Amino acid sequence: MKVDVLLGLQWGDEGKGKVVDVLTPRYDVVARFQGGPNAGHTLEFEGKKYVLRSIPSGIFQHGQINIIGNGVVLDPVLFKQEAEELEKSGVELRSILRISKKVHLIAPTHRLLDAANEKAKGGKKIGTTGKGIGPTYTDKISRNGLRLGDVFHNFDEKYNAQREMHLSRLKSLDATPDPELLASLEDTWMDAIEYLKGFDIVDSEFLINSLLKEGKSVLCEGAQGTLLDVDFGSYPFVTSSNTICSGACSGLGVAPNRIGEVFGIFKAYCTRVGSGPFPTELFDATGQRIRDLGHEYGAVTGRERRCGWIDLVALKYAIMINGVTQLIMMKSDVLDGFDEIKACTAYKIGGNLTTQFPYSIEEDIEPVYTTLPGWKTDMTGMQSEEEFPTQFKDYIEFLEKELETPITIVSIGPDRKQTIERKK
Repeated sequence: MKVDVLLGLQWGDEGKGKVVDVLTPRYDVVARFQGGPNAGHTLEFEGKKYVLRSIPSGIFQHGQINIIGNGVVLDPVLFKQEAEELEKSGVELRSILRISKKVHLIAPTHRLLDAANEKAKGGKKIGTTGKGIGPTYTDKISRNGLRLGDVFHNFDEKYNAQREMHLSRLKSLDATPDPELLASLEDTWMDAIEYLKGFDIVDSEFLINSLLKEGKSVLCEGAQGTLLDVDFGSYPFVTSSNTICSGACSGLGVAPNRIGEVFGIFKAYCTRVGSGPFPTELFDATGQRIRDLGHEYGAVTGRERRCGWIDLVALKYAIMINGVTQLIMMKSDVLDGFDEIKACTAYKIGGNLTTQFPYSIEEDIEPVYTTLPGWKTDMTGMQSEEEFPTQFKDYIEFLEKELETPITIVSIGPDRKQTIERKK
């Protein structure tokens, strides 16, 4: 058996959670392979709304195994809050969730370091969510990290060593925390560690490969988006992990030759949260209209998302980097009322046209647009692609031709029922 991978192709917030929830019935296992609680995957069904931060989006389906892989960084306190909310809603989480021993733990001092580092940048802020993600991955790469499996191996000694190192850094940043505040944060954190011990903590790489050997089907779930990848995104305005398809291999212990289908998710327009370049960003009433209609506010942070037209230069790049085999278009319904739709098909840089995503998109880029007629039709109640208006069918055909990849699923609303699978 091979694993299928599902990931975002833009700057995150593409709607991955909903798609994982829709696809999960076809799989025996759903595994999250990178990121931390800065990722907010929103699911809506049966009149209720759920936001998942660290737990895979397959937990609401039919009892499939859900795995938090080694590439994830985990905040015990936020995990406990999330898990308790799910258990209250009737999810039997402990019977279906497995957590890798090799996930790195976000400590209270990681969050303090995150805030101090961002403050020290002054006007050059990255736009971090302040969840301690960056400092945790920094410790991982510098070989100073604390992993979940360490709770069973000299944990106090390892925790105290990391704590002292962090306090020294905070002192150098003139951000020494109040001792009583830190003690309170640590008490809450240690309580959450004890809660975590009640879950099945496993060698996830062996688990996944043994499940594949048994013929089980696995869906790998990414967080954030391709353009936030630490290597291939709009550096330095990126996250701290590999959000692309290869991240599933390193974040789960799956060999490259085990990758099957790669589902790439994108919105019918573009959004971005926080700082960083955004070539197709709209600063006018159209941008605000997209934001309002799309409810473009962060699921975890509540931050207002920047909005703009779809960027096919960036999207082609993301498809290439990930080896995408199927595209999934989200939030098509947000554009239902527009007279015309624009798509960026090239960049003009220094008077020269290019269709390649450049080394730096911080330079002066002028997007070159193709304008298409809008469909001016409410599609939210449609049940099949046969009902799609002609102009929308033309928009899909235009995108498929430009991107050279089939669009197999179209979302026309937030509910899991508002998902149209196209005939192949």
